[in-house]
Amino acid sequence: MNGTPRVRHAHRADLPRVAELAARHAEYEQATPPPDDLPARLAGLLFDTPAPRLRCLVAELPDGELVGYATCAPELCTWEGREYLHMDCLFLLPGHRGLGLGVLLMDAVAAEARALGLGEVQWQTPTWNDGAVRFYDRLGARAKQKWRYSLPITP
Repeated sequence: MNGTPRVRHAHRADLPRVAELAARHAEYEQATPPPDDLPARLAGLLFDTPAPRLRCLVAELPDGELVGYATCAPELCTWEGREYLHMDCLFLLPGHRGLGLGVLLMDAVAAEARALGLGEVQWQTPTWNDGAVRFYDRLGARAKQKWRYSLPITP
């Protein structure tokens, strides 16, 4: 890579590309693809509300290509009576992993936590994602094993 890649907050114009990256992320995790209107939904969460909770960071190459993203939002820990920053997604396209972009994204997420006055970031990764597990372990993160459930609610 010539030049220096960077991580920055997503702009509204980035959202179609973020949606493409989210679709690749879902495919990688063998999950249901995002809805077709994801860019509009993200715009609503990031830009069209007076006090957005969601933060979206993008990994940008020197030529302007977006090759990864991370999203995060404050959440509550009832047991400890405090907030933490929940990182919902972190994804880099294959071919751009192992180049330091993941560390840049994690540093940016940690900076979001500090800016919000939060002392912890929490996230999940599939147990089969050995590359992510090794990456997070190298960062000094500690894993806590739990099952993640999802209950669809019908109107």
